[in-house]
This record gives sequence, C-alpha cells and structure tokens, in this order.
Amino acid sequence: MKNMLKAITGAITGAISAATIGGAVWLATTVAAAAQNVGMPRPAQTGLQAPMTELARDQRAMDNLLLWITGAIVLLVTVLLAYVAFRFNAKRNPTPARFTHNSTIEVIWTAVPVMILVAIAFPSLNLLYKQLTIPEADVTIKATGNQWYWSYEYPDYEIEFDSIMVAGDYADWDAVMASDSGRAEVEEYGVTRETWRLGADASMVVPVGAVIRVQAAASDVIHAWTVPSFGVKMDAIPGRLNEMWFEADAEGVYYGQCSVLCGVKHAYMPIQVRVVSREAFDAWVEETRVAQGLPPQTVRLAQAAQ
Repeated sequence: MKNMLKAITGAITGAISAATIGGAVWLATTVAAAAQNVGMPRPAQTGLQAPMTELARDQRAMDNLLLWITGAIVLLVTVLLAYVAFRFNAKRNPTPARFTHNSTIEVIWTAVPVMILVAIAFPSLNLLYKQLTIPEADVTIKATGNQWYWSYEYPDYEIEFDSIMVAGDYADWDAVMASDSGRAEVEEYGVTRETWRLGADASMVVPVGAVIRVQAAASDVIHAWTVPSFGVKMDAIPGRLNEMWFEADAEGVYYGQCSVLCGVKHAYMPIQVRVVSREAFDAWVEETRVAQGLPPQTVRLAQAAQ
C-alpha cells in the first residue's frame, strides 16, 4: 500500500513538474516571440505603433501637436455654441440686436487662424523636408510590388528574392491548423496566430543603426510599401522609382502591408523587415549569396579590386 501511494505521489509530482516546466517554456517562448516582433499591431490598440525611427518619432510628435490644437479649437467652438444658445435664445433675448459687423471680432477670427496655420507650417515643413531628403545610405534596397507579393533587390550585394505571405491560401487560422501542410508551413517560418497574414517566407534584412534607402517600384499596378513603426510609406508605381529612408533603432521584426488597393489579394501582401546587428547582417549576406549560387561577398570584393 505504501509503495502504491508513493508511486501515485511520484506520478502526480512528476506531472506537476512537467506541467510547470512546460508552462515556463511556453511562457518564455511567447515572451521571446513578443519581444522579437517589435513592430506590429496589437489587440485593442487605439494609438500609433511604437516609433522605432527618428522619422516615426517626429511624426508622432506632429500628430500630438495637431491633436492638442484641434482639441482646443473644438472645445472653444463648443463652448461658444453653448453660450450663444443659452444667452441669445428667444426667451432671454426677445429683441435681437440689428448690427452686422464688429471690427475687433473680425480681426481676431482672421488673425488667430493665420497664426495657428503658421505654427503648424514650420514643424510640418521641417518634417516633410527630413522625410524627402535622403542622407547617404549604408544599404540600398529596391522593393518591387507584384500581384501579390514583394520582390527585393540588394544591388550592392547582388542579392534578390521574393517575399510571399505564409499560408495565404486559407480562410482563417483554424483552417491553417486543420491542414497538415498549412501547419507545417507556419511552423517552418515561425508564424503564429498573431503574426499570420503579417508574416512572409522571406524577410527584408537590414542592419540596426544604419541608414536604409528603399527604392519602391511596381511591375503591374500601383502598390505601396509601408511599415508603420518606421514611419515610412511610399507608393510603388510602374515605370517610376520612388525613394524613402529609415534608420531603425532596435533589433527585431517589423511588419507592414501594401497600403494601396491593388487587386483581389491586396490584403495578402505583407511586408516583413528583420533588423539585426551588423555582424548578423554580414553573415546573412554571405549565406544568401552562397544559397543563390554566388561567390561570397569577400571574394567578390577581392575580385573587383583586382
């Protein structure tokens, strides 16, 4: 009897330990995944995504400035309307005044809006100039929109590849999990319920703290390359080459989507950018070149120098 109780107790203890360890592993994996996926929308999110570039921070500051200004205007107009409705209704003011002009008021309601617009214009134009003036780039990448995926080219490294949504042929996440091929695909690329329809089978990889120049183009219809956490959005137009830039502050995975209606599968054109250290980026370049049948970057540079 004692042996049986000891065996049962041991089994229960082992089960609890296994459950605890399994829960800890699951929690650690979830936390690590959440930490890695820095730039993405969150459930019940109402504000902008966390800014991860200087441009995004300036845009948020501009947005906050406009919010305060418009809020003050709405409050002032609401108070004036309430006052007029209360003070000058027919009961309180049975005999209305007959004048039609007031020079002081007319000067005020002309001058104040002008001053508000001037106060908005200076930071707005400064931000626009910063967005459109591209500094000397450390890495240049051409992003080409296709129906319905993105193609990336690194001209300095002779690398090019396509980036296609993972498990994009399923109606919902439950359908993905119910399919052996769908489950295998999302597991292969590390896509979760939260990142499904945001995750792609290949990331645009960039080094942290480097100035990245992105040249946007399209092969068929108009698309738009957008990553909210970077504060960048640029139309990709057939026959044109538009440019934008960003400099990511932190490593991680950042997501975006095509932001111009481009056809029936417009919602299935995710953008996935992986920001890594400079060492990891150089290693990725070497691995990618070798995988595409090209000599390592060091060999190419040595041959070019000869």
